Amino acid sequence: MLYTIAHFLRNYFPWIWDCFDALNACLFSMRYGKEVEKINYELQAKENKYQILPISTCDASCLLAFFAAQPQEAFRFFRPHGFDEKSIQKLQTNKAFLGYVLKDQERIAAYFFLRSFFWGKCFRGRMVGIEHRKQGLATYSNRIMTNIGLSLGMKIYETVSRENIASLKSVESVNDIKIVKEMKNKDLFIEIIGNKPINITNRWMGGGRTLFVSLPREERIAA
Repeated sequence: MLYTIAHFLRNYFPWIWDCFDALNACLFSMRYGKEVEKINYELQAKENKYQILPISTCDASCLLAFFAAQPQEAFRFFRPHGFDEKSIQKLQTNKAFLGYVLKDQERIAAYFFLRSFFWGKCFRGRMVGIEHRKQGLATYSNRIMTNIGLSLGMKIYETVSRENIASLKSVESVNDIKIVKEMKNKDLFIEIIGNKPINITNRWMGGGRTLFVSLPREERIAA
């Protein structure tokens, strides 16, 4: 219901959506702001091949260049927001939009996000750059997003088209999921329960919660 209402407001009553979005960001920041700061610090402090950065720290032009470099087919199932400069800059300042990039040196290799709500639910999405596909980055992004959401104590949801076989396999390979319902447009509305175990040691954060921030070899070489 929330997913349907949100898309209806955004598409047909954008001014109402903008007002709600601003209020939600304020309330979300009040409830989760300090925890998000801790998570972002942990993510950025980790040494890895791919640097994990919040989009708020990135130049908007870099994000625009990343999206512009992707083939049209990449947007067939990925239309979570606008990709113009104004839309990107608005997301960068939205405290409830937890957006991140994976950077390979100076290039953005992947983009992922959790669009969050102050009452404890979020919707996630990801895009791997055309030059960095087949390197396990979709799997890696899925793990990071799941652990961010669970670390904040939120319920995590995602819509995946049955026709988007690659994305569906990526989710099923790394996450325990529950299909909430199948929508009329063939999308599966799923809840992400957690990450499936892998053969590495997770890193512990404060409060007894884990945040996966390492890219294991088996995922680097995964399809």
